[in-house]
Formats: sequence, C-alpha cells, structure tokens
Amino acid sequence: MAIAPPSLRPLPKSLFPKYPCFSHGLPFRPSPSLHFSYQPFRFTVRASSAVAVEPDLRSQQNQTVETELFSCPVCYEPLIRKGPPGLNLDAIYRSGFKCKKCNKSYSSKDVYLDLTVTAGLRSYTEVKPVRTELFRSPLVSFLYERGWRQNFNLSGFPGADEEFRMAQEYFKPVEGGTLVDVSCGSGLFSRKFAKSGTYSSVVALDFSENMLRQCNDFIKQDASVSASNIALVRADVSRLPFSSGSIDAVHAGAALHCWPSPSNAFAEISRILRSGGVFVGSTFLRYTSSTPWIIRPFRERVMQSYNYLTEEEIEELCTNSGLTNYSKNVQRSFIMFSAQKP
Repeated sequence: MAIAPPSLRPLPKSLFPKYPCFSHGLPFRPSPSLHFSYQPFRFTVRASSAVAVEPDLRSQQNQTVETELFSCPVCYEPLIRKGPPGLNLDAIYRSGFKCKKCNKSYSSKDVYLDLTVTAGLRSYTEVKPVRTELFRSPLVSFLYERGWRQNFNLSGFPGADEEFRMAQEYFKPVEGGTLVDVSCGSGLFSRKFAKSGTYSSVVALDFSENMLRQCNDFIKQDASVSASNIALVRADVSRLPFSSGSIDAVHAGAALHCWPSPSNAFAEISRILRSGGVFVGSTFLRYTSSTPWIIRPFRERVMQSYNYLTEEEIEELCTNSGLTNYSKNVQRSFIMFSAQKP
C-alpha cells in the first residue's frame, strides 16, 4: 500500500462529516484515476485503483489492543493482547501478548500459546519429574487416545463418554462460562466440552508440547470443533496464567496423580475460580475405604512413582484450598469429585 509523504497536509475534518475513514489527522493521497463530486449532504467516490489511506479501518478493527483473559505467569498481571479478537485457534495464533508490568512477551509457538514461566528462554532448560516428562514424549502423546486411555477402565474408569456426562452434571451451575481443561493431554475432553456448545470458551491447557500438537491434529479433523471457541495453551498447573477469580469452570481428567505438587495445583485452581466457580477432577485412588488394611502398605509401595491420593486426602486438599460443597463418585480405584468456590 502506498503511503502519502509527510509534506502532504491532511484534509480538513469538516469536509467529511459522515465518513470517519477520512478523519482529520490521517494522511490521504488520491489516485490519479479518482473522480470526486460533492453535493450538499452527499459525497461519492469512484475509483479504479486503491485509495492510500493509512491506517485502514478494517485493519484497525482486526488488530485491536485489549486486556486479555490470560495473565502473566511471572507476576499474574493481565496480559495486553495485540491482534484479532476472539478465543479460537486462528485468533490466538495471530496475536501477540505482553505483560505491562514485567514487559515479558508471549506468542503462539507452533500451534499453541506458550504461557510458562520459561517461555522464550533459549539457554535454560528445566526437567520435570519422570511422571511429567513421560507425557511430553511424542510416542505417548500419539498413543494416548489410541489404546493408552482406554486401558483406564481396568481400574474402574467408566469410559470417556460416561466421564464427560458426569462432569457435565457437576458443571451445570456454570454453563455458559469459560472452562479451562487443565492437564488436557491430547484434548479428549477439551474437544467434547467445546463441541457441546455449553461454554462460551474452552481453554485446553497442558505442560506437554507434544500433547498440545496432538490435540491440534484431532481438532483439525473435526470441523465442528475447529470452528468453536477453543484455545491451546501451554502452562504449568502450579502457575496458571489467569487472573484471580476469572474462570467459571476447571476440569482435570485423570491428571492429579501426574502433578509434581497437587497441593500447589489445588491452590492455583482455587485462586483462578470466580465465586460460584466449579472444579471437577478425576484420578486413580491409592486405595479406597473398602481396601483391606493388609493390602494398603503394598499398594503404597508399588504406586510411589505417582501421586496417587486417597479419598480423604482429596477432600482435605479441596477444603484446605478454600473450596466447598465437596462431592464424589467412586468406582473401584476411580474417583470423580467436584468442589465449588464460595
């Protein structure tokens, strides 16, 4: 697009009261092929080539700067977003994010928005516990919905469709709000939540880069999901990149046992939930109230590699994090629970 030289004086605003795109202060240079006619209360422009107007109104509308739902994982200040509006894959990918307090910038990397504390670092690398690093593997990410997740039914998990139905029941009080699916893996439930149309927006969040890439691949295969308000975000569950009290619903399916610190994660989830917000989670239990006492030490010993919790520990974590109205559904080693932010 041609740009008018600085020496060209802007047109007076009074000449064009009904056409804000020719407002005072914007440089304007007509093409040689333009023909003008001016009549009282009427102004017409006929052109065979483009008009050099900078900036263009459409570009202004599609490149807005706004305070975003996301916050800086370093200082928790709301991020300033520059780019097309909307919480969908395309809009997020074409947007830039910046913290007005610490001046740290964030952008979409690959197919997801990286909002980890280490985002953008080149020399520093950080290795998480084995249970976390395992799911960053391309192979595990590929296999997760191709046999891996299906084996959970051996421990009492009722299956993805029934688990989704159960979660939707718990989430009824927050229908129409924003849902964050933490530790979403390959997006098995994120896609179901987005496709249901129950929520205004869904954030599929995971620490694993490869899980998010796999989630993106699945989304591309389903037009009804790709057209919905779903965003892919890389973040640490112990440092969630959202403002306090900004989220309506948080889901964590079969994830708690993989978290390095469940107590920190519960505290973070409680922090980002608004008053009345709902947290729904599911996981494997270390043992249940019906497990014989003689077997419990053995199960604790063989399950040390993961943070498998008991029913009592999960309820205590919810209470300690300020969550109330705790309820649960237990089937063998499977538990799904719900708690609410007062």
